[in-house]
Amino acid sequence: MALRFEILGRFNRARASRLTLPHFVCQTPLFMPVGTQGTIKGLTTSQLEDIGCQIILGNTYHLALRPTPELLDEVGGLPKFMNWPRAMLTDSGGFQMVSLLHLADITEKGVTFQSPVDGKPMLLTPEESIQIQNKIGADIIMALDDVIKTTTTGARVEEAMYRTLRWIDRCIKAHKRPHDQNLFGIVQGGLDPELRDICVKGMVERNLPGYAIGGLSGGEDKNSFWRVVAQCTAALPEDKPRYVMGVGYPLDIVVCSALGADMYDCVYPTRTARFGTALVPEGVLKLKNRDMADDTRPIDPTCPCMVCQNYTRAYIHCLVTKDAMGSQLLSYHNLYYMMQLSRNLHSSIVEKRFPKFVCDFLHRMFPKGDVPEWVCNAMEVAGIDISSCCISSCQEHDSKNVQQEFNEV
Repeated sequence: MALRFEILGRFNRARASRLTLPHFVCQTPLFMPVGTQGTIKGLTTSQLEDIGCQIILGNTYHLALRPTPELLDEVGGLPKFMNWPRAMLTDSGGFQMVSLLHLADITEKGVTFQSPVDGKPMLLTPEESIQIQNKIGADIIMALDDVIKTTTTGARVEEAMYRTLRWIDRCIKAHKRPHDQNLFGIVQGGLDPELRDICVKGMVERNLPGYAIGGLSGGEDKNSFWRVVAQCTAALPEDKPRYVMGVGYPLDIVVCSALGADMYDCVYPTRTARFGTALVPEGVLKLKNRDMADDTRPIDPTCPCMVCQNYTRAYIHCLVTKDAMGSQLLSYHNLYYMMQLSRNLHSSIVEKRFPKFVCDFLHRMFPKGDVPEWVCNAMEVAGIDISSCCISSCQEHDSKNVQQEFNEV
């Protein structure tokens, strides 16, 4: 295996680790920005280094269309092509089964897409996905899985889960660079605890370098979301990284970290920046709003990032949605916020002050104490006492019943 995973600190389920990959030594919990086609929109790789980005994510499906795996292989891989000296992870292309479902046909052989570029059919098999990723050259590559919407019910959920297990064996067999690329398996099973359990056990039996929890952040209710995460993290190996795919809301990351997850990715911080929204400890700040026009404060007075040190809300208000500079500045700030959140999660666990960090985080986001019930329930299972930052209705929910119900599942 081309990684080393060392746990440096714990608090109940939460853990902080050192993840050594071929191109970088990372600290977890960590957030990975999504650079679908070899770029985080609006930011240079040196800026990403400046804000402390450790791993960025590329997408196999899109990279196979442009610039093509052959070109990337010829120049020494995507990291060299885009001048990125740190770690990289590539998705398998499986997510496009959901996002481009109207263009896809899924069979046991693989997924046939109608190319959005030229309309031609493109067959992506487990073998082809791995071969492309071997050429792209990322530190972590993802197995092709059968992805369905989380809200899907019925026989299709079971079919997708078992197909994912069959496809992982094809991915393992096709993987030609196990000594310098790490193949992660993906746990599927929808919102069905039994199917999730079967898939976790099947993946663990393959003894992979790491494991992802897939099929979430697709419209499911939050109570179901945290329960799937908690179930999977409890069953996955202690000595392997756990990656919750598609999670990018800061609150979700704090909750999942408390439940024992290590890695996250999402387009949310940069996509919301392009719509004029900044991430702040209180939640979000909408720079398009009229009341920002004469506000001479920084986005976040407590933030040391380059944007908050040099630009006002009023200035960015003039730019958002009208000039590319607005998107660039907000993307920089939002990713800085996510990197700082990752660092704070890591240090608070190592320094044994994680419960206080969680309470401080929730108090700033919910100053009235109206912490969502799903967060309260998740924290009960995680063993984090958040009663000091919750109103009585949250404090009085039946924590014993929540824990007992979860244990029975």
